[in-house]
Amino acid sequence: MRPNLCIAALLASFMLAAPAAANDSVASMGAGGLVFQRTDGIEMRSEDLHVSAREIRVRYRFYNRTDRDIGTLVAFPMPDLRGGIESDVAIEDPLQMPFTTTVNGRRVVTNVEQKAVFGDVDHSDMIRGLGLPLSPRGEATMRALATLPRPQIDMLVEMGLLEDRSWTDAGVRRLELVPLWTLKTTHYWTQVFPAGRELDVRHRYAPAVGGSVGSRFGYPSPDGVDPAGEDAARYCADDAFRAGARRMRTRGLSLSETWVDYILTTGANWAEPIGDFRLVVDKGRSRNLVSFCGEGVRRISSTQFEIRRRNFTPTRDLSVLILTGERIDD
Repeated sequence: MRPNLCIAALLASFMLAAPAAANDSVASMGAGGLVFQRTDGIEMRSEDLHVSAREIRVRYRFYNRTDRDIGTLVAFPMPDLRGGIESDVAIEDPLQMPFTTTVNGRRVVTNVEQKAVFGDVDHSDMIRGLGLPLSPRGEATMRALATLPRPQIDMLVEMGLLEDRSWTDAGVRRLELVPLWTLKTTHYWTQVFPAGRELDVRHRYAPAVGGSVGSRFGYPSPDGVDPAGEDAARYCADDAFRAGARRMRTRGLSLSETWVDYILTTGANWAEPIGDFRLVVDKGRSRNLVSFCGEGVRRISSTQFEIRRRNFTPTRDLSVLILTGERIDD
């Protein structure tokens, strides 16, 4: 979706969410794991996507336009879980997120591939060999890092996979190691698309909890410098959104952010553009503020906003910002 329209609306109550997942894509299992591919035989006739901080629901109608059955891997990539001290997702592993798939109303058990990646290099085997979880987050990873011999820690630091932020306090060395790699998680299964027939595929899951207690929105811009900066551009925050954030602050509310991301671009891997695309974004409560990029957004309820497109080819992924205000008593 092109970043030429932002929507904003007021609300209250505190909720934190985290990134959502992605469009289905045809895949193959290569030497490096799943590889997403284009297909000329299967169309995505429709996609109906519902995004909120509490739940993600998506329904697809696929059509095999050939005269033969097509069997292929279908992959659903989850958002990356990045390491680093500034990481904004409060989960230890995307597999903590309940995830269900149905095909024509019948439950499908998906397989899972996970990789620990830094840059363009897959370090999964090495990280497993050191006895470390693939996730760069969580207590299990921190405990495992604390047991590593110093030469292995130094090796990971030299490779850029680890940051050593340890310090000395009153003569005592305090260990603080920060993983910098990224965990990539993909659900996948083998699917047969019957010749000349439609297939109904649905996913449903609850986003993991994450977000930011605090926000740069709503503050004045000294010397013309926008305090929200890159965040404003990412979510296409317009004047109405900024004004709403300022009003919340003048009412003495403390602002918190919820982010929901969804990978749309893999929806371009099918034979044709998405025939009928519908997106509904639900901000949770009517007094919240919400902002995201898109065309033709219209309000359909006190909390929901809708985009409809025909013959849609996604060229960017979806990022939704929900701004919540709450009063903190002294």
